Amino acid sequence: MNYAIIKTGGKQYKVQPGDILDVELLPNEEGSTAEFDQVLAISDGDTVNFGSPTIPNAKVTAEIQKHYKDKKIIVFKYKAKNRYRLKKGHRQNYTRISIKEISA
Repeated sequence: MNYAIIKTGGKQYKVQPGDILDVELLPNEEGSTAEFDQVLAISDGDTVNFGSPTIPNAKVTAEIQKHYKDKKIIVFKYKAKNRYRLKKGHRQNYTRISIKEISA
């Protein structure tokens, strides 16, 4: 089993070649490649290598498939007996990527 744990957008993801996942918005164009160099751990079959905090010279290559916005969430603040009501909406930007290669 060949996998890596990467960090992007303040979150950690366990990825394998061929995986498709949604991460926070990346500045790359659609159809281009992105390289993640913050690799926290790599597994090659039976052995697992952990970095402190990252593994030097390790990277994960991914292809950018598309950019999109998630569905809207409503943030509603209310304080009783004070006539205070605040309604806001938020749509998070995401990038869908496809993992191509893990190299150490």
